[in-house]
Amino acid sequence: MALSGMGMMTALVLEGARKMSLQNMAKPAPDPGQVLIEVRAAGVCGTDLHIFNGLANYNLDCDRRPIPLERQHQILGHEFCGRVEAVGAGVTKCRPGDLVIVDQVLNCYSQGRSPVCEYCETGDSHQCAFGQEFGITGLPGAFAEFTVVPAPNVIPVPPGISELQAALAEPLGCVLHASDRTERSNARYHFEGNRRIRHVLILGAGPSGLLFLQYLRNVRQFDGEILVADLKNAKLELAARLGGDPVDLRNTDLPAYVKRVTRGEGIHYVIEASGSGRALEPISQVARRQATVLLYGAGHADLAPGCLTPFQAMEMNLVTSGGASGGFDADGTPTTYRRSLECVRDGKVNLECLTTHRYHSLADLPQVFSHDSLRDDFIKGALVRT
Repeated sequence: MALSGMGMMTALVLEGARKMSLQNMAKPAPDPGQVLIEVRAAGVCGTDLHIFNGLANYNLDCDRRPIPLERQHQILGHEFCGRVEAVGAGVTKCRPGDLVIVDQVLNCYSQGRSPVCEYCETGDSHQCAFGQEFGITGLPGAFAEFTVVPAPNVIPVPPGISELQAALAEPLGCVLHASDRTERSNARYHFEGNRRIRHVLILGAGPSGLLFLQYLRNVRQFDGEILVADLKNAKLELAARLGGDPVDLRNTDLPAYVKRVTRGEGIHYVIEASGSGRALEPISQVARRQATVLLYGAGHADLAPGCLTPFQAMEMNLVTSGGASGGFDADGTPTTYRRSLECVRDGKVNLECLTTHRYHSLADLPQVFSHDSLRDDFIKGALVRT
C-alpha cells in the first residue's frame, strides 16, 4: 500500500483503552491488485466497544500475546461500505464510483498465497491460518475517510440497497454463517423432519439477537415460538415488532415462563447473543436434553466456568461461530456476503431499524463509545456520511 502522492485524510485512532483521537495522516494509494475506498457508512460493532473499553485485544504478536494499544494504535471499524475512489493495476471487478462492501478477513486468496491453507481450501476462510482482519487485528479499519483493501475482498452492492444497509451486511453475514454452522451440526433437533424444532430462545435482543430473529422468521420461514429475552424496553419492543415473543428478564422468572409457554417441553434451540456470562446460567434450566446451544455473543466476562458442567451432563449440542467470511462463489465472490446482500435486497431483513443512533462525521463518532452505547434506548450506532 503506497502512502505518498495522494494527500491527507482524517482517521479516528484508538491510542489506549477509552482513549480516542481524531488524527490527520497520509491518504493511502492502491498498489496493483488493490482498491482505494472512500468510507460512506460504518457500523459500530460490539467487538469495537469491547476493544475500546479494554475488554478485548485481538491484535497479537507472533507468540499470540496481545500487543498493547499504547504500543500499536488501532483504527477500528469492520462493518462498512464505501465508494471506490481508485483501483490499482490489474483490478477489473470494480471501478471508481462503485458502491462496495468488504470481506473483513485478509485470507490466503486475497494475499495471493499458494498453496492456500486448509481453512481457505475448505470454505472456512474466516479461520485462515495466515489471516488478519481489518479493524480488529491491527489492520486499519473503516473509522477513517479512506481505506485500502485487496480486490478479492471487495463485493459490489446491488442497486436499491442504501449505504447504511450495505454497511450492516457484515453483521447479517455473521448471523448467516453462524446459522449455517448450527444447521450443519449433528443435532438431535432440526427444522424439518422428525424431532422438529418447535421452540427457540434468543438471549439478548441487541443487533445480533434481532438479526437471528429476522433470519428465522423471514429467511428460514420458521413459524414456531421464538422467545427473545432482554432487560431493555427499546430492544424488547423492537423484538415484538419483528415477530418475537419478548421476555423482560427484569420481572420474569425465565425457567418458569419457559415451562409454561412450552407446556413443559422446553427449548430445542438456544441462541446466546448477549455476551453476558450470566446469560449462560439459566440455559440448563430451560433447554431440553441434547438441545442445540449456539454460543454467539462475545465477552462473557462474568462467566463462572462451573456453569458449563450441566451442558456436559445434558449432552447439549454446543455450536460456536465467529465472523462472516467463509467460502467463495465460482467467480471468487465471498458467498456469505453475497447472500447477506440478497437478503437485504429481497426485503427479508430490515437492517436500518436496528440503528438507533446515527453520526454524520468521524468527529461525532466517539460519542457512541463514551456515552450513547450506555443509554437504555441504544441498540446500534453507525456512521452515515451525508
